[in-house]
Amino acid sequence: MKHFLVSLCLFRTFLHAFTQRAVSASEFQLEGDYLIGGLFDIHYDSRQTYHERPEVMDCSTKLLTIASYQRFQLMRFSVEEINNSTNLLPNVTLGYEIFDHCSDMQNFPSIFKLISINGSVQPWAQTQKPLSKVISVVGPFASTQSLTAAPLFMPDLVPMIGYAAASSVFSNKAKYPSFMRTVPSNKSMIDVIVKILLNFKWRWVAFINSDDDYGTDGLNLFIKRIKDSEICLAYTKTLSDNPDYSQMFKQIEAQQIRVIIVFAPQKTAEKFFQSAIRLNITNKVWIGGRSWASDKELPKIQGIKNIGTILGVSIPVVTIPGFSDFIYSSKVQTHCENAEQDIFCNQKCNCTCPKPEEILAADPSLTLPVYSAIYAIAHALHNTLQCGAGKCNNNITVYPHMVLAELKNSDFILLNQNIQFDDNGDTKCGYFTIVFWNNSGDAQEVGFYQFNTTVQFSIDNSKIKWHTNGEAPTSFCSPECSVGYIRKSNGIHKCCFTCEICPNGTYINITENTCIKCKDTEWSEEGSTSCSLRAVEYMPVTDIVAILVFIAAVAFVAMTLAMSVLFSINYDTPVVRSAGGPMCFLILGCLSLSSLSVFFHFGKPTVYLCILRYLPFLLFYTVCLSCFVVRSFQIVCIFKIAAKVPKLHSWWIKYHGQWLVITVVFVTQAVFLVIGYSCEPPSPYNETSWYPDKIILSCDISLRAATAPVVLLSSISILCFIFSYMGKNLPKNYNEAKAITFCLLLLILTWIIFTTENMLYHGKYMQPLSALAVLSSLYSFLLWYFLPKCYIIIFQPHKNTQQYFQGLIQNYTKTISQ
Repeated sequence: MKHFLVSLCLFRTFLHAFTQRAVSASEFQLEGDYLIGGLFDIHYDSRQTYHERPEVMDCSTKLLTIASYQRFQLMRFSVEEINNSTNLLPNVTLGYEIFDHCSDMQNFPSIFKLISINGSVQPWAQTQKPLSKVISVVGPFASTQSLTAAPLFMPDLVPMIGYAAASSVFSNKAKYPSFMRTVPSNKSMIDVIVKILLNFKWRWVAFINSDDDYGTDGLNLFIKRIKDSEICLAYTKTLSDNPDYSQMFKQIEAQQIRVIIVFAPQKTAEKFFQSAIRLNITNKVWIGGRSWASDKELPKIQGIKNIGTILGVSIPVVTIPGFSDFIYSSKVQTHCENAEQDIFCNQKCNCTCPKPEEILAADPSLTLPVYSAIYAIAHALHNTLQCGAGKCNNNITVYPHMVLAELKNSDFILLNQNIQFDDNGDTKCGYFTIVFWNNSGDAQEVGFYQFNTTVQFSIDNSKIKWHTNGEAPTSFCSPECSVGYIRKSNGIHKCCFTCEICPNGTYINITENTCIKCKDTEWSEEGSTSCSLRAVEYMPVTDIVAILVFIAAVAFVAMTLAMSVLFSINYDTPVVRSAGGPMCFLILGCLSLSSLSVFFHFGKPTVYLCILRYLPFLLFYTVCLSCFVVRSFQIVCIFKIAAKVPKLHSWWIKYHGQWLVITVVFVTQAVFLVIGYSCEPPSPYNETSWYPDKIILSCDISLRAATAPVVLLSSISILCFIFSYMGKNLPKNYNEAKAITFCLLLLILTWIIFTTENMLYHGKYMQPLSALAVLSSLYSFLLWYFLPKCYIIIFQPHKNTQQYFQGLIQNYTKTISQ
């Protein structure tokens, strides 16, 4: 809207300029049946001058741009070539109306001239509006110039073909329905630049753009394009008219940016590089767009080779057959010298016209877009007039919108190039070359980017001579994390981060940049990229350790059986009666039943194995200890309490106190075990916390379920120890209390050792260690309580007599009485 309002404001200026027409011939005009308008920035206005009211600019007083002058001559050549063709537009003559369009805001007379009809402009639509001979317009050069001119051509759908205006806004057909272009848009160029950055893994870049629609559009497209990539825009700056960029380069150096994208027209880029050279900026990679990458003048700037490596994206150069002959044979200089009067504003050539060699040596990167634009219009008009068989239908009234419709359907081959347009009016088949400025100052091709139905990208790193004299330089905020590390953001940029290694038991998910915990059945070392299955360990029954423990348990049962037989044979002897008499068989039987627990410590744990692992031991070993409690109590009672409290001794004998105590303890322990194991029975358990690479199969015994049975067993042990310790001064060879005390000390020591091991070690050998603790508890009483008595019975029968025992008792009684 801003550009359109400016257009209307300058309408009056156009009318004033139009009255100054002259009638002489000019190379800017060619009469024909149909006219093509041309807008070329033959001259360049380096200053932005602002006026209080609209003023017309005389472009001929400005600096001549040889490359634009070359494109201007190319349009003339193209029209002449088409007019000489017998196949394209037979018997139809194309003409042109070309203007020097050197300003963004002050060249409206030329635009009004193109849309005028019989010397007047009628902005309001009419039912029968007179037709202009101008069927299409080529140009202007810059995006800002096109944005200013386009609103005046869009209402009548006059095709406007841009040969250099690359701003992506023109792809919006709602605003620019008749704008088309033969040059790839900024979107495609930004895609190529991003491909280059990704190819060399440059993540930390600066984007410098010009202060115009071209540069602003490029910046916006770049930000949008890298949004979901690993590239970070570390710094961005819009170039102003002030050529002092020292502060900008200081900020770039401070952020350690080594790759700089310069998205600006050639003249702006030239000032920028001159400032970089003056400030001695070195060791950078500079990436340029089409506007200056193939320029012939920039590489000649003194000192530009010292700033680093320069890469660019350019349109491939295609030689136009016959164009050089046209330049040499044309009398351009004669026209310049003899033109005394202009026929219209900005249709005048600067009399210091360049030589043919200079014209042909100018940047040729846009020659094919200009050439294909003229031919696209010619083909569209050819189809509109239904040309064929050497003639065209001249009875058809040609409207611009008809030419536009045929332009959209363009599909022809020109110099081995397929000319087509997509739905947005952009060229359908695009091709970019990636160039490197070598030491000779030439733009050497090192890669390409092609887009049509598929995208193809290739770059040959070996052809690039880096300023680092070796590998491609790097550019990053933070170095890449090693394998197994995740990124932790450090600042506002995703490229700035710290690396943290994934701990044990996790693996890195590179896509999500997270450490994921392994399953319980898996393990991993720190920094792993995957998890491995844990080794499952338990003590099988076939293991040599298990076999040895089984042998020890079987030997224990055999010994208890043998002692039971021996005691039964010598049942009436004093040794057997002093050992407990019938209670000996109960103790030996319970010890044998307790040893059953040992056999359930091995093999893969199941619910039943876990239940039976400690159940027999807790139940029957409690009965054993209760028997020893009673025996200890009886020993103390016989030798001490009987003499001092005879009534208590009588009551104990009368009601068989020893069996009553044993029964109560047995029933109580049985109830505790039934309740505990019913509520929370032991179950198989996978121990995964102690060893990261192993799963130890064991049994999980509930603390609440085992508390009561263990407390009862511990209480019985303590009580037994107290009573046995009270009888430590009994007569020699009759001191069973000492033997019981020693057995209890061994029992306590065994379980202290086992508990300590259980706290420090949780491997598969805990099963045999637990079984050995049970066997040690059983063997302590068998070896230190029963075995000495067996020894007396077998090897010292003289001590196993009634007289011997009575003598010991009498001597002890005399000692107490004294």
